[in-house]
Amino acid sequence: MLGPEDERNLVEYKLTMNQNSDMLNLTKNPVMTEPTNHLWKYNEDKILKDVQDYVTSTYGSHYCGHNDAYKDIQTIDLMAAKDLAVGFCQSNILKYGSRYGDKDGRNKRDLMKVIHYAMLLLHFDGHYSRKDNGLTEFR
Repeated sequence: MLGPEDERNLVEYKLTMNQNSDMLNLTKNPVMTEPTNHLWKYNEDKILKDVQDYVTSTYGSHYCGHNDAYKDIQTIDLMAAKDLAVGFCQSNILKYGSRYGDKDGRNKRDLMKVIHYAMLLLHFDGHYSRKDNGLTEFR
């Protein structure tokens, strides 16, 4: 039987195949469990899981380079190289936040993008940082 400490350390593995290179990718992700302190009453645990799933999906999509040499480089990295990332993030927060409810109705995906760009803004504005923008950590 798992105890509270074990529940916080659960992980799931996801196996995907890169269509361009026929390579298999195995990713390890922490599993969000129901909160044990019961302080969250507005579905924050489920929202955080959805945000985690959405952000993870952006790392293997059209946001990344297709050539193996550039597969870890995203458009935002190019913006950061020209010191444009902060403004880019702020602009996209406004874009997706203001179109919520207008384009495609009350589109959950627009809100996921607002949250993701807010997370990126926290990074690029220096609240959280990584050596060389995290590029060498994934190679």
